[in-house]
Amino acid sequence: MRAARLIAPALVALVTSPAVAAPNVVASIKPLHSLVAAVMDGVGEPALLVQGAASPHGFSLRPSDAAALENADIVFWVGENLETFLPGPLATLSGDATAVEMLEIEGLTLLETREGGLFEAHSHDHDNETIDDHHAGDDDHADHDDGADDDHDHDDHAHEDHAHDDDAHEEHAHDAHDHDHGGINGHIWLDTQNARLMVAAITDALIEADPENAEIYNANGLALSQDLSALEDEISATLDPLAGTPYFVFHDAYHYFGARFGVEATGSFTVNPEIAPGAGRLSEIQDTLAETGATCVFTEPQFSPALVETIADATGARIGVLDPLGADLADGPELYPQLIRNLAANLADCLSS
Repeated sequence: MRAARLIAPALVALVTSPAVAAPNVVASIKPLHSLVAAVMDGVGEPALLVQGAASPHGFSLRPSDAAALENADIVFWVGENLETFLPGPLATLSGDATAVEMLEIEGLTLLETREGGLFEAHSHDHDNETIDDHHAGDDDHADHDDGADDDHDHDDHAHEDHAHDDDAHEEHAHDAHDHDHGGINGHIWLDTQNARLMVAAITDALIEADPENAEIYNANGLALSQDLSALEDEISATLDPLAGTPYFVFHDAYHYFGARFGVEATGSFTVNPEIAPGAGRLSEIQDTLAETGATCVFTEPQFSPALVETIADATGARIGVLDPLGADLADGPELYPQLIRNLAANLADCLSS
């Protein structure tokens, strides 16, 4: 009995203590946090900066956010096109952390930000940038060696092009580092093929920081990439019948989603979502709605619906809600696929009415 009393605490400690401490990881916005959380599942949980219905366009750090950045080993963010609040804190608070900017990932489809008002039909010939025309991996991403990431070549992660790729993303090939992304639309995660590339980059960064858990990151990244491929097919089946249906959005947050699935918005109400358009622009928008036959206008939970409601009252258009960030969704691995499904469902509900 005496020997048993001495051994039992040691056994308990052996069973309950983690083999390897997880790195301290921070993600800027909810969709990106969801992808990171899915890859980290079973190892740890990332911290989230922009929570709830807050918008990255006008976010201010709280003391808890500053503390998370100070303690971070890795910070995942989209880029200063989106999180305008973050470059300074990354420099002053997270100097020792690895900052992984999603806009710097090779192979992304990058689209330019469009002006408010009617999106001219010819603009689609000029605002698509396909960077290195390759996509996130499915089966081949499981081939990481434990702790080795210097020689990973994402050309091995090719995914069969979706039907919508044939004419949507072929022009203007550039290297991802040939420009400063100044005019690039930052909502890159709403293209599911971009999301798969993001998963590959997230997996690589986590393996570099934490090679002891490489096997888990690899398995999670592979499973997530396969799930995103299936999700893309699911959403395409939902939205294919609605291709070309006119509608207006609050601001140009859905360019990637519309281009990927063939349901581009006709126009937007504002360029900067923090600044409401004036009376003259409102009148122009109302005229444009009538001219284009758009019967749906969409608001966002991150901003006041008053503007959209005013336009809907004046034109008789139906009001829908599109949320690019998942404001009302629970944080975690399930948020991203639910976010994409919600966009498709809300579009379909309004455009099919």
